[in-house]
Amino acid sequence: MEPVSAAVSAVLPAGGSGERLGGATPKQFCGLQGRPLVSYAVRAMERVSWISDIIVVVSPENIETMKSIIEKYGHKRVTVVKGGITRHRSIFNGLKVFAENQSSNRLLQKPEVVIIHDAVRPFVEEDILLKVVMAAKEHGAAGAIRPLVSTVIASGEDGCLDHSLERARYRASEMPQAFLFDIIYQAYQQCTDHDLDYGTECLHLALKYCKTNAKLVEGTADLWKVTYKRDLYAAESIIKDSLSQQICIITDVKEAVVQAGFLLHESLKNQVKVEAISISLSKNDSHLQNIFSGECYNFLCINDKEYATEEIQKLVDMLEKSNVPLLYPVVLILVHLNISENISFSIGLEELTKIKKFAREVKKKNILVYGLLIQYKVTERTWHIGGDTNTPIKANFCLSWRQKDLSLQHPLYSQKLSKVNNFVWEMCSANRKT
Repeated sequence: MEPVSAAVSAVLPAGGSGERLGGATPKQFCGLQGRPLVSYAVRAMERVSWISDIIVVVSPENIETMKSIIEKYGHKRVTVVKGGITRHRSIFNGLKVFAENQSSNRLLQKPEVVIIHDAVRPFVEEDILLKVVMAAKEHGAAGAIRPLVSTVIASGEDGCLDHSLERARYRASEMPQAFLFDIIYQAYQQCTDHDLDYGTECLHLALKYCKTNAKLVEGTADLWKVTYKRDLYAAESIIKDSLSQQICIITDVKEAVVQAGFLLHESLKNQVKVEAISISLSKNDSHLQNIFSGECYNFLCINDKEYATEEIQKLVDMLEKSNVPLLYPVVLILVHLNISENISFSIGLEELTKIKKFAREVKKKNILVYGLLIQYKVTERTWHIGGDTNTPIKANFCLSWRQKDLSLQHPLYSQKLSKVNNFVWEMCSANRKT
Protein backbone atom coordinates (compact mmCIF):
# COMPACT_ATOMS: atom_id res chain seq x y z
CA MET A 1 0.00 0.00 0.00
CA GLU A 2 1.55 3.25 -1.15
CA PRO A 3 0.32 6.84 -1.08
CA VAL A 4 -0.37 7.91 -4.65
CA SER A 5 2.10 10.36 -6.21
CA ALA A 6 3.52 11.66 -2.95
CA ALA A 7 7.15 12.07 -1.99
CA VAL A 8 7.26 11.27 1.73
CA SER A 9 10.06 11.68 4.27
CA ALA A 10 10.24 11.39 8.05
CA VAL A 11 11.76 13.45 10.85
CA LEU A 12 12.48 11.69 14.16
CA PRO A 13 13.35 14.03 17.05
CA ALA A 14 15.72 12.13 19.33
CA GLY A 15 17.40 14.86 21.31
CA GLY A 16 15.78 14.40 24.71
CA SER A 17 17.83 14.03 27.87
CA GLY A 18 15.61 11.37 29.45
CA GLU A 19 15.22 13.14 32.80
CA ARG A 20 11.98 11.32 33.66
CA LEU A 21 13.58 7.97 32.92
CA GLY A 22 16.45 8.53 35.32
CA GLY A 23 19.99 7.32 34.77
CA ALA A 24 22.84 8.73 32.72
CA THR A 25 21.79 7.33 29.32
CA PRO A 26 19.05 9.18 27.38
CA LYS A 27 16.09 6.85 26.87
CA GLN A 28 16.39 6.83 23.07
CA PHE A 29 19.80 5.18 23.44
CA CYS A 30 18.80 2.66 26.13
CA GLY A 31 19.06 -0.94 25.02
CA LEU A 32 16.11 -3.25 24.41
CA GLN A 33 17.28 -6.81 23.87
CA GLY A 34 20.73 -5.28 23.34
CA ARG A 35 19.58 -2.84 20.65
CA PRO A 36 19.07 0.93 21.21
CA LEU A 37 15.46 2.12 21.34
CA VAL A 38 16.02 4.68 18.57
CA SER A 39 17.12 1.88 16.23
CA TYR A 40 13.68 0.26 16.50
CA ALA A 41 11.97 3.53 15.54
CA VAL A 42 14.31 3.97 12.57
CA ARG A 43 13.70 0.38 11.50
CA ALA A 44 9.94 0.96 11.63
CA MET A 45 10.37 3.78 9.09
CA GLU A 46 12.81 1.79 6.95
CA ARG A 47 10.27 -1.00 6.56
CA VAL A 48 7.99 1.43 4.71
CA SER A 49 9.20 1.46 1.12
CA TRP A 50 7.51 4.75 0.22
CA ILE A 51 9.38 6.77 2.87
CA SER A 52 12.36 8.08 0.92
CA ASP A 53 14.45 9.79 3.62
CA ILE A 54 14.66 9.54 7.40
CA ILE A 55 16.07 12.44 9.43
CA VAL A 56 17.15 11.65 13.00
CA VAL A 57 17.70 14.78 15.09
CA VAL A 58 19.97 14.32 18.10
CA SER A 59 21.79 16.55 20.56
CA PRO A 60 25.31 17.61 19.49
CA GLU A 61 27.02 15.35 22.02
CA ASN A 62 25.19 12.27 20.65
CA ILE A 63 25.81 12.73 16.92
CA GLU A 64 28.68 10.24 16.81
CA THR A 65 26.70 7.78 18.93
CA MET A 66 23.82 7.93 16.46
CA LYS A 67 26.14 7.52 13.48
CA SER A 68 27.67 4.43 15.05
CA ILE A 69 24.18 2.97 15.59
CA ILE A 70 23.35 3.54 11.93
CA GLU A 71 26.53 1.78 10.86
CA LYS A 72 26.22 -1.10 13.32
CA TYR A 73 22.65 -1.99 12.38
CA GLY A 74 22.93 -1.23 8.68
CA HIS A 75 20.28 1.48 8.60
CA LYS A 76 19.65 3.00 5.18
CA ARG A 77 18.22 6.32 3.95
CA VAL A 78 19.10 7.94 7.30
CA THR A 79 20.64 11.38 7.88
CA VAL A 80 21.74 12.58 11.32
CA VAL A 81 21.10 16.24 12.15
CA LYS A 82 22.16 18.34 15.13
CA GLY A 83 19.22 19.19 17.37
CA GLY A 84 18.25 22.34 19.22
CA ILE A 85 17.70 23.02 22.89
CA THR A 86 13.97 22.18 22.71
CA ARG A 87 11.77 19.70 20.88
CA HIS A 88 10.37 22.30 18.46
CA ARG A 89 13.81 23.69 17.68
CA SER A 90 15.06 20.18 16.95
CA ILE A 91 12.15 19.45 14.60
CA PHE A 92 12.75 22.79 12.86
CA ASN A 93 16.40 21.81 12.33
CA GLY A 94 15.26 18.54 10.79
CA LEU A 95 12.94 20.34 8.38
CA LYS A 96 15.65 22.81 7.39
CA VAL A 97 17.70 19.95 5.95
CA PHE A 98 15.12 19.57 3.19
CA ALA A 99 14.42 23.27 2.64
CA GLU A 100 18.00 24.53 2.76
CA ASN A 101 19.90 21.38 1.70
CA GLN A 102 22.00 21.49 4.85
CA SER A 103 22.91 17.81 4.78
CA SER A 104 26.61 17.20 4.30
CA ASN A 105 26.10 13.58 3.25
CA ARG A 106 23.84 13.83 0.21
CA LEU A 107 21.35 16.07 -1.49
CA LEU A 108 17.89 15.60 -0.04
CA GLN A 109 14.82 16.43 -2.09
CA LYS A 110 12.05 18.37 -0.41
CA PRO A 111 9.13 15.99 0.14
CA GLU A 112 5.49 16.73 -0.51
CA VAL A 113 4.55 15.22 2.86
CA VAL A 114 6.69 14.93 5.97
CA ILE A 115 6.03 12.57 8.88
CA ILE A 116 7.05 13.63 12.39
CA HIS A 117 7.40 10.76 14.83
CA ASP A 118 9.07 10.37 18.22
CA ALA A 119 12.20 8.24 18.31
CA VAL A 120 10.95 6.72 21.58
CA ARG A 121 7.77 5.26 20.06
CA PRO A 122 9.20 2.07 18.55
CA PHE A 123 6.05 0.15 17.58
CA VAL A 124 4.48 2.30 14.85
CA GLU A 125 3.07 0.30 11.93
CA GLU A 126 2.78 1.12 8.24
CA ASP A 127 -1.02 1.23 8.36
CA ILE A 128 -1.22 4.24 10.70
CA LEU A 129 1.63 5.96 8.84
CA LEU A 130 -0.30 5.63 5.61
CA LYS A 131 -3.50 6.92 7.20
CA VAL A 132 -1.91 10.12 8.52
CA VAL A 133 -0.03 10.72 5.26
CA MET A 134 -3.18 10.38 3.14
CA ALA A 135 -5.11 12.60 5.55
CA ALA A 136 -2.34 15.21 5.43
CA LYS A 137 -2.45 15.25 1.65
CA GLU A 138 -6.15 16.06 1.81
CA HIS A 139 -6.27 18.38 4.84
CA GLY A 140 -2.73 19.76 5.07
CA ALA A 141 -2.05 18.19 8.47
CA ALA A 142 -3.03 15.06 10.37
CA GLY A 143 -2.17 13.33 13.61
CA ALA A 144 -2.90 10.18 15.53
CA ILE A 145 -5.08 10.44 18.64
CA ARG A 146 -6.16 8.13 21.45
CA PRO A 147 -8.98 8.33 24.01
CA LEU A 148 -8.07 9.88 27.35
CA VAL A 149 -7.59 7.29 30.06
CA SER A 150 -7.86 9.69 33.01
CA THR A 151 -9.84 12.88 33.56
CA VAL A 152 -7.81 16.07 33.09
CA ILE A 153 -8.12 18.69 35.82
CA ALA A 154 -6.76 22.21 36.30
CA SER A 155 -5.50 23.49 39.63
CA GLY A 156 -5.56 27.04 40.92
CA GLU A 157 -2.62 29.00 42.29
CA ASP A 158 -3.48 27.75 45.77
CA GLY A 159 -3.08 24.14 44.66
CA CYS A 160 -6.82 23.42 44.83
CA LEU A 161 -9.06 22.17 42.06
CA ASP A 162 -10.10 24.89 39.65
CA HIS A 163 -12.05 22.88 37.07
CA SER A 164 -12.04 19.59 35.17
CA LEU A 165 -12.47 18.75 31.49
CA GLU A 166 -15.18 16.56 30.04
CA ARG A 167 -13.16 13.48 29.21
CA ALA A 168 -15.45 12.25 26.43
CA ARG A 169 -14.87 15.45 24.46
CA TYR A 170 -11.06 15.44 24.54
CA ARG A 171 -8.39 13.18 23.06
CA ALA A 172 -4.73 12.53 23.74
CA SER A 173 -2.47 13.68 20.92
CA GLU A 174 -0.07 10.95 19.83
CA MET A 175 2.48 10.36 17.12
CA PRO A 176 2.88 9.92 14.19
CA GLN A 177 1.79 13.21 12.66
CA ALA A 178 2.05 14.20 9.00
CA PHE A 179 2.00 17.53 7.19
CA LEU A 180 2.27 18.99 3.76
CA PHE A 181 5.88 20.07 3.97
CA ASP A 182 5.27 23.67 2.91
CA ILE A 183 2.63 24.12 5.63
CA ILE A 184 4.64 22.87 8.59
CA TYR A 185 7.84 24.54 7.42
CA GLN A 186 6.04 27.87 7.01
CA ALA A 187 4.55 27.45 10.49
CA TYR A 188 7.98 26.93 12.04
CA GLN A 189 9.40 29.90 10.16
CA GLN A 190 6.73 32.13 11.72
CA CYS A 191 7.03 30.69 15.23
CA THR A 192 7.77 33.00 18.13
CA ASP A 193 10.63 32.16 20.45
CA HIS A 194 8.06 31.39 23.13
CA ASP A 195 6.43 28.74 20.93
CA LEU A 196 9.78 27.25 19.98
CA ASP A 197 10.94 27.10 23.60
CA TYR A 198 7.76 26.06 25.43
CA GLY A 199 5.42 24.51 22.87
CA THR A 200 5.11 20.78 22.26
CA GLU A 201 2.26 20.32 19.76
CA CYS A 202 3.10 20.47 16.04
CA LEU A 203 -0.57 20.34 14.99
CA HIS A 204 -1.17 23.52 17.00
CA LEU A 205 1.56 25.36 15.07
CA ALA A 206 -0.07 24.46 11.74
CA LEU A 207 -3.40 25.75 13.05
CA LYS A 208 -2.02 28.91 14.66
CA TYR A 209 0.26 30.10 11.86
CA CYS A 210 -1.19 28.51 8.71
CA LYS A 211 -4.90 28.21 9.60
CA THR A 212 -4.71 24.49 8.87
CA ASN A 213 -7.19 22.33 10.77
CA ALA A 214 -5.55 18.95 11.17
CA LYS A 215 -7.47 15.77 10.51
CA LEU A 216 -7.46 13.60 13.63
CA VAL A 217 -6.89 9.91 12.96
CA GLU A 218 -7.76 7.26 15.52
CA GLY A 219 -4.52 5.59 16.56
CA THR A 220 -3.74 2.14 17.86
CA ALA A 221 -2.78 1.03 21.35
CA ASP A 222 0.85 0.39 20.34
CA LEU A 223 1.66 4.07 19.74
CA TRP A 224 2.64 4.66 23.36
CA LYS A 225 5.81 6.50 24.27
CA VAL A 226 8.68 5.14 26.35
CA THR A 227 8.94 7.70 29.15
CA TYR A 228 9.74 5.92 32.40
CA LYS A 229 11.97 2.99 33.28
CA ARG A 230 8.96 0.69 33.60
CA ASP A 231 8.13 1.50 29.96
CA LEU A 232 11.48 0.03 28.90
CA TYR A 233 10.57 -3.27 30.56
CA ALA A 234 7.16 -3.28 28.85
CA ALA A 235 8.72 -2.49 25.46
CA GLU A 236 11.27 -5.26 25.87
CA SER A 237 8.51 -7.74 26.65
CA ILE A 238 6.64 -6.75 23.48
CA ILE A 239 9.79 -7.14 21.41
CA LYS A 240 10.45 -10.60 22.84
CA ASP A 241 6.92 -11.70 21.99
CA SER A 242 7.16 -10.28 18.46
CA LEU A 243 10.24 -12.38 17.71
CA SER A 244 8.06 -15.50 17.84
CA GLN A 245 5.30 -14.15 15.59
CA GLN A 246 6.89 -14.80 12.19
CA ILE A 247 8.49 -17.86 10.64
CA CYS A 248 9.98 -18.62 7.23
CA ILE A 249 9.61 -22.15 5.84
CA ILE A 250 12.38 -23.08 3.40
CA THR A 251 11.91 -26.24 1.34
CA ASP A 252 13.77 -28.08 -1.38
CA VAL A 253 12.07 -28.36 -4.76
CA LYS A 254 11.22 -32.07 -4.48
CA GLU A 255 7.54 -32.97 -4.28
CA ALA A 256 7.57 -34.75 -0.91
CA VAL A 257 9.54 -31.93 0.68
CA VAL A 258 7.28 -29.25 -0.77
CA GLN A 259 4.23 -31.20 0.45
CA ALA A 260 5.58 -31.36 3.99
CA GLY A 261 6.29 -27.63 3.86
CA PHE A 262 2.78 -26.92 2.61
CA LEU A 263 1.19 -28.89 5.45
CA LEU A 264 3.25 -27.06 8.05
CA HIS A 265 2.47 -23.73 6.40
CA GLU A 266 -1.26 -24.39 6.50
CA SER A 267 -1.08 -25.53 10.11
CA LEU A 268 1.04 -22.65 11.39
CA LYS A 269 -0.50 -19.75 9.49
CA ASN A 270 -3.34 -19.31 11.98
CA GLN A 271 -0.83 -18.77 14.80
CA VAL A 272 1.99 -16.82 13.18
CA LYS A 273 2.88 -14.97 10.01
CA VAL A 274 4.37 -17.57 7.67
CA GLU A 275 6.43 -17.08 4.54
CA ALA A 276 7.32 -20.11 2.44
CA ILE A 277 9.92 -20.38 -0.32
CA SER A 278 10.98 -23.38 -2.42
CA ILE A 279 14.58 -23.28 -3.64
CA SER A 280 17.61 -25.47 -4.19
CA LEU A 281 19.62 -25.13 -1.01
CA SER A 282 22.77 -26.24 -2.82
CA LYS A 283 22.81 -23.07 -4.91
CA ASN A 284 23.66 -19.54 -3.89
CA ASP A 285 20.14 -18.16 -3.94
CA SER A 286 19.84 -14.38 -3.67
CA HIS A 287 16.20 -14.60 -2.58
CA LEU A 288 17.20 -16.74 0.39
CA GLN A 289 19.85 -14.19 1.34
CA ASN A 290 17.19 -11.46 1.22
CA ILE A 291 15.00 -13.53 3.53
CA PHE A 292 17.84 -13.85 6.02
CA SER A 293 18.43 -10.09 5.82
CA GLY A 294 14.82 -9.26 6.66
CA GLU A 295 12.83 -9.06 9.86
CA CYS A 296 12.36 -12.78 10.47
CA TYR A 297 14.13 -14.58 13.32
CA ASN A 298 12.62 -18.07 12.93
CA PHE A 299 13.46 -20.40 10.06
CA LEU A 300 12.13 -23.89 9.33
CA CYS A 301 14.28 -25.66 6.74
CA ILE A 302 13.02 -28.93 5.22
CA ASN A 303 15.20 -31.27 3.14
CA ASP A 304 15.43 -34.95 2.21
CA LYS A 305 19.20 -35.38 2.09
CA GLU A 306 20.73 -38.11 4.22
CA TYR A 307 23.37 -35.80 5.61
CA ALA A 308 22.51 -32.13 5.98
CA THR A 309 25.49 -30.89 7.98
CA GLU A 310 26.97 -28.91 5.08
CA GLU A 311 23.64 -27.23 4.40
CA ILE A 312 23.28 -26.37 8.07
CA GLN A 313 26.68 -24.71 8.01
CA LYS A 314 25.74 -22.80 4.87
CA LEU A 315 22.53 -21.52 6.44
CA VAL A 316 24.37 -20.42 9.58
CA ASP A 317 27.01 -18.65 7.46
CA MET A 318 24.29 -16.80 5.57
CA LEU A 319 22.68 -15.74 8.84
CA GLU A 320 25.97 -14.41 10.16
CA LYS A 321 26.56 -12.40 6.97
CA SER A 322 23.04 -10.98 6.93
CA ASN A 323 21.79 -7.77 8.52
CA VAL A 324 19.81 -9.69 11.13
CA PRO A 325 21.31 -8.51 14.44
CA LEU A 326 22.34 -11.53 16.47
CA LEU A 327 21.90 -9.71 19.76
CA TYR A 328 18.74 -11.72 20.28
CA PRO A 329 18.16 -15.35 19.33
CA VAL A 330 17.66 -16.56 15.78
CA VAL A 331 15.92 -19.95 15.67
CA LEU A 332 16.80 -22.41 12.91
CA ILE A 333 14.72 -25.62 12.89
CA LEU A 334 16.06 -28.29 10.54
CA VAL A 335 13.51 -30.84 9.37
CA HIS A 336 15.03 -33.92 7.75
CA LEU A 337 12.50 -35.80 5.61
CA ASN A 338 13.69 -39.38 5.08
CA ILE A 339 11.85 -41.00 2.16
CA SER A 340 14.22 -43.89 1.49
CA GLU A 341 12.91 -47.45 1.08
CA ASN A 342 15.19 -48.86 3.75
CA ILE A 343 14.57 -46.80 6.83
CA SER A 344 16.88 -46.99 9.79
CA PHE A 345 15.50 -44.87 12.57
CA SER A 346 18.80 -45.15 14.45
CA ILE A 347 20.69 -43.62 11.51
CA GLY A 348 18.28 -40.72 11.50
CA LEU A 349 18.81 -40.17 15.19
CA GLU A 350 22.57 -40.28 14.64
CA GLU A 351 22.16 -37.40 12.21
CA LEU A 352 20.12 -35.50 14.76
CA THR A 353 22.89 -36.11 17.30
CA LYS A 354 25.37 -34.45 14.93
CA ILE A 355 23.01 -31.52 14.56
CA LYS A 356 22.73 -31.29 18.34
CA LYS A 357 26.52 -31.11 18.66
CA PHE A 358 26.65 -28.41 16.01
CA ALA A 359 23.84 -26.57 17.82
CA ARG A 360 25.94 -26.31 20.98
CA GLU A 361 28.68 -24.56 19.00
CA VAL A 362 26.53 -22.00 17.21
CA LYS A 363 24.46 -21.28 20.31
CA LYS A 364 27.40 -19.16 21.44
CA LYS A 365 26.61 -16.93 18.44
CA ASN A 366 22.95 -16.64 19.52
CA ILE A 367 21.77 -18.97 16.75
CA LEU A 368 19.57 -21.72 18.17
CA VAL A 369 19.54 -24.86 16.01
CA TYR A 370 17.01 -27.65 16.51
CA GLY A 371 16.49 -30.91 14.64
CA LEU A 372 13.28 -32.67 13.62
CA LEU A 373 13.27 -36.06 11.86
CA ILE A 374 10.35 -37.19 9.70
CA GLN A 375 10.73 -40.71 8.29
CA TYR A 376 8.48 -41.87 5.46
CA LYS A 377 8.51 -45.47 4.26
CA VAL A 378 6.90 -45.69 0.85
CA THR A 379 5.98 -49.38 1.02
CA GLU A 380 4.08 -48.98 4.29
CA ARG A 381 2.91 -45.44 3.53
CA THR A 382 3.67 -44.41 7.08
CA TRP A 383 5.29 -41.27 8.45
CA HIS A 384 7.33 -41.27 11.66
CA ILE A 385 8.34 -38.07 13.34
CA GLY A 386 11.05 -37.75 15.93
CA GLY A 387 12.27 -34.58 17.55
CA ASP A 388 15.44 -33.70 19.37
CA THR A 389 16.39 -30.31 20.75
CA ASN A 390 19.19 -28.65 22.54
CA THR A 391 18.62 -27.09 25.95
CA PRO A 392 16.54 -25.81 27.62
CA ILE A 393 13.66 -27.84 26.12
CA LYS A 394 13.60 -31.59 25.58
CA ALA A 395 10.94 -32.74 23.12
CA ASN A 396 11.25 -36.30 21.89
CA PHE A 397 8.28 -37.95 20.24
CA CYS A 398 7.32 -40.29 17.46
CA LEU A 399 4.24 -40.12 15.25
CA SER A 400 2.91 -42.35 12.49
CA TRP A 401 1.06 -40.91 9.53
CA ARG A 402 -0.48 -42.89 6.71
CA GLN A 403 -0.10 -41.19 3.37
CA LYS A 404 -3.87 -40.80 3.04
CA ASP A 405 -3.84 -38.73 6.25
CA LEU A 406 -1.77 -36.05 4.52
CA SER A 407 -4.79 -34.06 3.48
CA LEU A 408 -6.21 -30.88 4.95
CA GLN A 409 -9.67 -32.45 4.85
CA HIS A 410 -8.72 -35.61 6.75
CA PRO A 411 -10.01 -35.66 10.37
CA LEU A 412 -6.62 -36.82 11.70
CA TYR A 413 -4.77 -33.95 10.04
CA SER A 414 -5.08 -31.34 12.77
CA GLN A 415 -4.71 -33.89 15.57
CA LYS A 416 -1.39 -35.30 14.38
CA LEU A 417 0.15 -32.24 12.80
CA SER A 418 -0.55 -30.24 15.94
CA LYS A 419 2.27 -32.09 17.71
CA VAL A 420 4.71 -30.89 15.07
CA ASN A 421 3.10 -27.48 15.39
CA ASN A 422 3.71 -27.41 19.11
CA PHE A 423 7.32 -28.44 18.62
CA VAL A 424 7.93 -25.56 16.20
CA TRP A 425 6.06 -23.06 18.36
CA GLU A 426 7.95 -23.99 21.53
CA MET A 427 11.32 -23.81 19.80
CA CYS A 428 10.54 -20.34 18.41
CA SER A 429 9.41 -18.89 21.71
CA ALA A 430 10.99 -20.70 24.66
CA ASN A 431 14.39 -19.02 24.65
CA ARG A 432 12.85 -15.54 24.47
CA LYS A 433 10.79 -15.65 27.63
CA THR A 434 13.62 -15.15 30.07
